[in-house]
Parts: sequence; structure tokens; C-alpha cells
Amino acid sequence: MALTTAWQDLVADMRDEMHDIVTIAHVDKARQAYLGLWVTFMALPLLFGLDKFAEVMTTRWEGYLATWANDFLPGNASDAMMWVGGIEIALAVVIALAPRIGGDLFALWSVIVAIDLFALEMYELGVGMLALGLCALAMARLSGAWHHHGDMQPMSSTTPMS
Repeated sequence: MALTTAWQDLVADMRDEMHDIVTIAHVDKARQAYLGLWVTFMALPLLFGLDKFAEVMTTRWEGYLATWANDFLPGNASDAMMWVGGIEIALAVVIALAPRIGGDLFALWSVIVAIDLFALEMYELGVGMLALGLCALAMARLSGAWHHHGDMQPMSSTTPMS
């Protein structure tokens, strides 16, 4: 019974989120900011993860993998990037369903990727990943006011949580 209720709550939450995205011009500005971050942090890891398999944006992802990271992950560099892609796709799903948890996990992932990029002396990309991590943390915190889940009382789409 509890699983059925949780599933119904999740479906209702997603329906509310999608409605507000479609009618974004009619929702509170703070809600617009949250929705923009939420959609961005669903899309980025999904696109990055899928590209590890399709190689459309970058054909040599192995060049973005530091030796220490390659040694940590199973297989060769190509296999390691497949693992990275799978993790990124999973992060997109978690962000979609539980943005509070997903945002925190994406922030942690961004720090790990930034460390990898700094080790490769790709400093501008590393700083960019740290900035994405901070934005993911902001999205996670905003989700407490705008995303209805679990033990929280549902909020209207125009009133943030105090």
C-alpha cells in the first residue's frame, strides 16, 4: 500500500512539474529559476552520458580521463568512459525523480570530474565543472521548496516554502 501511495505521489509531482514547465511564464519567478535548473541538470548528465556511447560531441572521451581515474575504473580507458556514461545517465534519472538527492550527487560527481580535469591540466573545464556543482547544490536546495516528495507538505506552484 505504501509503495502504491509513493508511486502516486511521484506521478502527481512529475505531472505538476511538467505542467509548470509548459506554462513557465505563468509561475512565480523563483519557481521558474528552480525549474530551469532542474531541467538543465536532468539534460546535462543525460546528454553527456549518452555521448559517451554515441560519441557525437566528442570522439575521444578517453583523453579526458586521468591515469589515476583509469586505474580506478575497470577495464581500459574506453571501458572506463562507458562506466562514466552509465553513471551520468543514472544521475539524470535520480535528478528527475528526486532532485534533492540527485542535485547533491551531481555536485559530488562534478567535484570528482573537476579533480580529474585539473590532473589533466584542463583548468578551465575543471573550474566549469565546479561551477556546475555549485549550481546543482542550489537546485537541490530549491527543490526543498518546489518539489513535493515524501514527508513534505505539497506546496502551491506560486508560494515557496518559508
